[in-house]
Amino acid sequence: MVTRIFTFSLFTIFFCVHALAQNNTRAISGSLVTGKNEAVAGATITARSATGEQTAKSDAEGNFTLTVPREAVTLAITGKNITTVKKTIAPDERSENLRIEIEYVIPKIHDGLIISASQLDPTIDRRNEAVYRDTLFSRDDQVFHTLDAGINAGQHEGGGKSLEIRRFGFNLDHGGVSGGLKVLVDNVQQNQGTQGHGQGYLGQLKSLTPELVQDVDILNGPFSAEYGDFSGLGVVHIRLKESLDEQFIARLQGGSFGTFRTFLGFSPELKNGKAIIAYEGSRTDGPFINPLDYKRDNITGNYIRNLSETKSIGFKFNLGRNDFFSSGQIPLDEVYAGRLDRFGFIDPENGGRVRSGLFSAYFKKESSKGSVFKLDGFVARSLFDLYSNFTFFLNDEVNGDEIQQHDSRLQEGVNTQFLQPYKLFGRRALLIAGANFHDNQINVGLNNSINRAPVSVVTRGNARVTNAAGYVQQGVDLFRGHVHVEGGLRYDYFRFRVDDLVDRAASGSQGASRFQPKFNLSITPTDRAPLTLYFNYGRGISSQDARGVVQRPDGERVSTTDFYQTGASLNFKRVSLSGDLFLIDRSNEQVYVPDDGSFEFKGPSRAYGFEAKTSIKLTNHLAFNGGVTRVMNAIYRGTAPRIYVDSAPQLTSNAALTLAGWKGWSGSLRYRHINNYRLDGEDPRVRASGFDVLDLSVTKRIRRRLDFNLSIDNLTDKRYFETQNYFESRISPGSDVAARIHATPGYPIGVTAGLTFRLGAKD
Repeated sequence: MVTRIFTFSLFTIFFCVHALAQNNTRAISGSLVTGKNEAVAGATITARSATGEQTAKSDAEGNFTLTVPREAVTLAITGKNITTVKKTIAPDERSENLRIEIEYVIPKIHDGLIISASQLDPTIDRRNEAVYRDTLFSRDDQVFHTLDAGINAGQHEGGGKSLEIRRFGFNLDHGGVSGGLKVLVDNVQQNQGTQGHGQGYLGQLKSLTPELVQDVDILNGPFSAEYGDFSGLGVVHIRLKESLDEQFIARLQGGSFGTFRTFLGFSPELKNGKAIIAYEGSRTDGPFINPLDYKRDNITGNYIRNLSETKSIGFKFNLGRNDFFSSGQIPLDEVYAGRLDRFGFIDPENGGRVRSGLFSAYFKKESSKGSVFKLDGFVARSLFDLYSNFTFFLNDEVNGDEIQQHDSRLQEGVNTQFLQPYKLFGRRALLIAGANFHDNQINVGLNNSINRAPVSVVTRGNARVTNAAGYVQQGVDLFRGHVHVEGGLRYDYFRFRVDDLVDRAASGSQGASRFQPKFNLSITPTDRAPLTLYFNYGRGISSQDARGVVQRPDGERVSTTDFYQTGASLNFKRVSLSGDLFLIDRSNEQVYVPDDGSFEFKGPSRAYGFEAKTSIKLTNHLAFNGGVTRVMNAIYRGTAPRIYVDSAPQLTSNAALTLAGWKGWSGSLRYRHINNYRLDGEDPRVRASGFDVLDLSVTKRIRRRLDFNLSIDNLTDKRYFETQNYFESRISPGSDVAARIHATPGYPIGVTAGLTFRLGAKD
């Protein structure tokens, strides 16, 4: 009986003390957001009262919770590159579900060693590391399929060779014409001008290892003064990781079509720095009757040293090797007639080999007031030989039309950038100024060849192309942050020099320069609704092949793209929506066609249409995103009868369901679509077929340090063609010459499985 009374007394005392403690404490909770309702993650919330202080960090959605005494409390929100916010909460004041607005001194995307100057949103699409960490990639072109954002990319000859890029109703060939899509990796330009296979060639992306991608910014137009040549239809800026989450990562994968791939990454834990050394080896034969025999080996490394809290220096290198055969683009009339297999070939010697090396260095200095100075430079060396036969026996009925395209180049580049946040008229402002220098020394040529052996020279020369540029961009927030105005100006100067080794009369040098104005305006009418209205204008440029500039000095040396965009975005915590209208005007453009040493004249042209995008967080683990780009019309101006821009789809759409962190499962189901499109600007009957493709990737955590990975490409086994072009060819000696559609088959369903080992957790 005594024991029961004692136990009851203790329970009563505990209950009373607990109830008293509950009455003397309260919860402070809420979310940190920007003026555009974007979550602010990783900020420190400190609650100070007479009895002490407590701290918490905001999560990925900007949420936080603290338990504090029931008395006056002062909150202080601090973090990198954000303005400190202080808020006092009285004992009887509401303290839960607070909405605290945070202002960045400079945009949050400037945190890394590689800085991007762009503040533009929603004109930027972003991709984080998750899709590259959890997806098994067998070919280099698959990385581009994750970008979406109205970009359609397809293999040009079945594997190994650079992708053909299409965007906003224009065919950019391999990335550098019709406005161009500028692609950078850690601030190093990937587009190669005056290249053996095409202006602005993007083949260097084969040295990119997907597991090392940290994030990707996709600018939907030439709206930032930071970017110059080849930026007319946008920019893709890829940033690589400075360290891995674990000290050692190994991935082994294999699958359909004789595919085998290895990734090995070592990232030691350093006291005052970060480092990675990684190897990627990939082998596949593809679904082709003539095996692709695709070999890719990349070694990538970096070392980042923190000299102090405000200074850091980094060194990066990349070595790449790529060898392949390819089926080439095959005539579709022969496929549909049953005389040629969809994965067949006519010339078995198509393919090529590439060797490349890159070394780069980076320096960054920050001040306590938020200013940033950055300096980087690089040296790159590449060797490129591509063997192609586009027209089979059109020109030579005995030996065939095989050609060797050669490009051997040395590149050097330097970039510097300064960001200064300050107050203008009492409002937050950001000044960005910078300069770029890029130098190319190129030995470039075209040979007729038989079985990959050169037999006669068509063109050969030494070219040097230099590009010097400077830019300034000023942004300011007005009306308590409800209006953001930004203007910029960029100036580029090019020097083209060619020493023609076949025809000395075709040698010479020419210069060219262009100013590129930029203007951006965004308006958030009220804090009560997360609505932003925006208008953007930018002029982008694309340089021409140096050989064409020197041989046609009266022609266009640098073409321009004037891009107008207006739209609106809604950004709720779980749902974001955006839509815009665009108008694109292209100037006349003279393009050197290296396949036969001729010139192609295009423009002026115009395209207009609309875009719509959405992102929905369905649950804490499941998200949906999608987008559609619709070109209403794309024409050459001043033509009668009207001539239409051809060889690019006018409807591009994408969607994805993404699962993350659910009971050890993660993955994505991705969909991409293009419509059928013109291949001839005057005859609407000559059309390329569209496609719908589903890709699936799944990752399951088996043990703490072991993941199982599975990817299924073309889940529904869709029969489609990636790239299609219309031109004349002769398929065999003595056969008739015919204008026909030539195409590269899309891969059928393919299954790849792998294991990922993660060892040596870091603090």
